[in-house]
Amino acid sequence: MIFSLPQDQLPQVNAKLHGGVQLTVDAYDRDDTAKLASGKLQTIDNQIDLTTGTYKLKSMFTNADNSLFPNQFVNVHLLVDTLHNLTIIPTAAIQRGPQGTYVYAASKDPASKETSAKIYPVTIAQTTGNSVGLSAGLNPGDLVVIDGQDKLQDGTKINPSQSGGSNGTGRGSSAPAPAQGAPQTGSPSKSHAGGAPR
Repeated sequence: MIFSLPQDQLPQVNAKLHGGVQLTVDAYDRDDTAKLASGKLQTIDNQIDLTTGTYKLKSMFTNADNSLFPNQFVNVHLLVDTLHNLTIIPTAAIQRGPQGTYVYAASKDPASKETSAKIYPVTIAQTTGNSVGLSAGLNPGDLVVIDGQDKLQDGTKINPSQSGGSNGTGRGSSAPAPAQGAPQTGSPSKSHAGGAPR
């Protein structure tokens, strides 16, 4: 299988390949949901395509079960490195402003029992698909707002709901998702410790 990557990722992939690390390449279906086969990265092209700013890579698959066919469209995932101790949140929670990257997280007042949206500056270490790995700013289990951030300010009272959208109270709306300490696919779930694939 021959596939392309942006030239910005060349140094990282090249260093691993020349360091003797055998990189795994996974082929997923058109919807990028079902894994079809796993193979190994064999080589990198010796030039960058100036029109696209990408370079080509070649991987080999045994294809023992004939799940891959010539000229079949697949989505390729190349695992280059695994980052540990990141907090994983949905990409939709990330906001950007003059002071940098931040998220709105649900903060409950122990005295009044009311929940409000609080701004937390975050440091993004890795973005993969619909998930973002944070190296600082949140802890696993924190609830982040993934919908309705345009209606929020720091301290706005919210009524968190898993479905998102307006809550009809006029106090702000939010769809929270728990921050995780490990990679996720699909919807967020309970927090746990681990690494984030890159």
